[in-house]
Amino acid sequence: MKFIPIIGLEIHVQLKTKSKMFCSCSNQGEFEPPNTTICPICTGQPGVLPVINAAAVRMGIKVGKALGCAIPDRAKFDRKNYFYPDLPKGYQISQYDLPVAIGGKLAVEVPGAKTARPQVVVGITRAHLEEDAAK
Repeated sequence: MKFIPIIGLEIHVQLKTKSKMFCSCSNQGEFEPPNTTICPICTGQPGVLPVINAAAVRMGIKVGKALGCAIPDRAKFDRKNYFYPDLPKGYQISQYDLPVAIGGKLAVEVPGAKTARPQVVVGITRAHLEEDAAK
């Protein structure tokens, strides 16, 4: 029996938007005192409605295009309900099955490669947007 190794990586990047993913609070919380860049939306207060950060969506599409991904006509967000020690509302708004970008690849040069493969092509399953639990 021959096995082919498949290695999956989940890479997180922070988009340099002025505000957070679903509210107008500053996205620079790591430079501010604790609990000063929060609002009722961040803390999941009853009756609040998150609003998608349009700049983040545009950046997500740009990332998808740079990776050669398909950009679907429709994307959606879901609530992932489980405990995060740094997210007081108890859920995270994220994408999974209908992300902002699908497929694609990234070619990576292997410096000093002494093989016939000086470049590795990494397949991209999806690029999706989500709120940062630590924000």
